Amino acid sequence: MLALLGLIMVVTFTYLIMSKRLSPIVALTVVPIVFALIGGFAPGLGKMMLDGLKMVAPSAALLLFAILFFGVMIDAGLFDPLIRKILKRVNGDPQKIAIGTALLSLLVALDGDGTTTYMITCAAMLPLYKRIGMNTMILATISMLSLSIMSGMSPWGGPATRAIAALGLDATAYFIPMLPTMIGGAAWVVFTAFLLGRAERKRIGNIKLESGGGNCYIKAILEDTPYKRPRLSYLNLALVIVVMVAMVMGLMHAAILFMIGFVAALMINYPQLDLQKERILAHSGNAMTVVLLVFAAGVFAGIFSGTKMVDALAQTLVDWIPDAWSHWFPLVVAITSMPLTFVLSNDAYYFGVVPILANAAAAYGIDPVEIARASVLGQPVHLMSPLVASTLLLVGMVDRDIGDFQKATVKWAVLTSLVITALAVLTGAISLFV
Repeated sequence: MLALLGLIMVVTFTYLIMSKRLSPIVALTVVPIVFALIGGFAPGLGKMMLDGLKMVAPSAALLLFAILFFGVMIDAGLFDPLIRKILKRVNGDPQKIAIGTALLSLLVALDGDGTTTYMITCAAMLPLYKRIGMNTMILATISMLSLSIMSGMSPWGGPATRAIAALGLDATAYFIPMLPTMIGGAAWVVFTAFLLGRAERKRIGNIKLESGGGNCYIKAILEDTPYKRPRLSYLNLALVIVVMVAMVMGLMHAAILFMIGFVAALMINYPQLDLQKERILAHSGNAMTVVLLVFAAGVFAGIFSGTKMVDALAQTLVDWIPDAWSHWFPLVVAITSMPLTFVLSNDAYYFGVVPILANAAAAYGIDPVEIARASVLGQPVHLMSPLVASTLLLVGMVDRDIGDFQKATVKWAVLTSLVITALAVLTGAISLFV
């Protein structure tokens, strides 16, 4: 009954936000509270919600200061030279722009951080999308798929790191057989960008961006404003590099690094107090919306975990798998990782569900490392979830609703998961017969 209650809750929540009956913030808060009351968990409801808020607080702080930090960098014109170089290659061709987006996001996503990937990719490409009238959902879709491949499958990315740690595996043993799948997945993302760009080119055609005149790209997008600081470009670039390197090296928590970086960026570019206040207010709306969504997601996750609905769903899944399917178990894990990672945080799935699946697979003589590889193949679908903080950031940057984002990306996310699953089977990363 607990598993059924959890399933109904997830379905209800998903329907309400995709049909726009409730806003994501309201749905993430109200729906789990109602179902927790129905399940008789009223006495512990407050503690569950507080635990969930504590769990997401670092992510909320990270996103808040990351948005403000990169917002100031964009205001100062740090990414203008990169945009100019991309323009020379792609001009106003939507197909080339989409492919350029894929190549850029795949490269940036190598660091494994979703916030950085979305910030840099959107900062570089979003003005160009708006200038020629391209659908910004294409930018969001390509960025999300790129992150799901490069971060989702690499051993330094969050999902694989959790799976390796939870099952006590060797990272090299996990990763080497996954390399062909990862490379093939990256190629698939570029092909997807080609298809999306080609369709967009049919819709709006090629737009010639002149170097002067009324259609001047520089005038339309890179026009000088009182906030541009071209003379400080190298100093700003050095600041970004220092923050990124320190984050990769783990010198401090990313939220602290971005907070220090944001304060330093303000002092360097806008030493006047009135300009500092103006820049903070300019980006506070977007930052606050994302932070509120993160805290609401924390309430959902706290209740979902505290009521043990997630445990019941995972155990039910294991119990329902027939013994005759034993040789298909890694494939079953790969397929089920799509819906499970959509409704669960990576921590809940990889530390709570994957060990259960690995233990069940061991009874069939299947190596746990195959379960680890299979478990990351649903990451394209996972990154559609409103429970993913970086996804909320992406949706905010392209100024679209989470429900619209899911409608636009669900087909490509599921298809990408199926493609990389097929690649994993064909390359032997996961096997179908023991």
